[in-house]
Amino acid sequence: MRRFLLAILAISIFTVFIAVPLSDTRPNVVAEKHTRLKAEKLHYKVMFRWGLINKKAGEATLSLNHGADTYEAQLTARSEPWADRIYRVRDTLNGRMTYADFAPLFYEKIANESSDRKHDVVNYDYSHPGKTIANCTRKVWKKGVKKVDEIRKMESDRLALDMLTSFYFMRTLPFENWTKGHVEIADIFSGKQKEMLSIVYQGKQDIELDGQSHSTYHITFKFTSKGGAKTSDDMEAWIAAGSSRIPLKLEGKLPVGKVHCIYVKD
Repeated sequence: MRRFLLAILAISIFTVFIAVPLSDTRPNVVAEKHTRLKAEKLHYKVMFRWGLINKKAGEATLSLNHGADTYEAQLTARSEPWADRIYRVRDTLNGRMTYADFAPLFYEKIANESSDRKHDVVNYDYSHPGKTIANCTRKVWKKGVKKVDEIRKMESDRLALDMLTSFYFMRTLPFENWTKGHVEIADIFSGKQKEMLSIVYQGKQDIELDGQSHSTYHITFKFTSKGGAKTSDDMEAWIAAGSSRIPLKLEGKLPVGKVHCIYVKD
């Protein structure tokens, strides 16, 4: 159910209140570029839409806290009881990033989906100039039986992120300076593979949520493999164009219908 997970993950996009060009967010940059972020917690509802059906399918929470020397991020997602009968989701993503520029140091995904359990871990190595090395482990259980237990090493010679810390980096992108059609590219590590993430700017757009109009930046996310083949459907995001830059709405396709993640203001 990766499409469902991706849509939930997308809620963490752009929750960092800074504006640093992508080309400067390299792991070997040491000096801090921004005022240290405050601890925060954001809540989202996940809506399933198909024809006239518009029903809450799950919820997610994104937390950012301070460690001794690093930011500690966590994303938790769960499906609603009615959706559990179709496909039960209880996922947790943990990430650790530098205070200086949100360079990822550690990533962990603990996924409990239907009768399967997956545990991915990525540890980052920046000791090789010009390269980011990812030491990855992946374990998969199906109906309680371990089916996969792998160790892999991946590398990238450009900006390299993961499915949690990537969204903090993306918050640094200067959308206000881009023209429609602008594309930025980064590599994404998981315990299984390296993918290429293309961020396509679609321009500013007004959307209506809960009876109120919001000015937003509309973004499309494309995930592809090394050979250029799609690894999942595109995702759409609408990010508040004001100073908060909070993602207000995310949309992903399912085999039947769509899933929308909508920001719930405290």
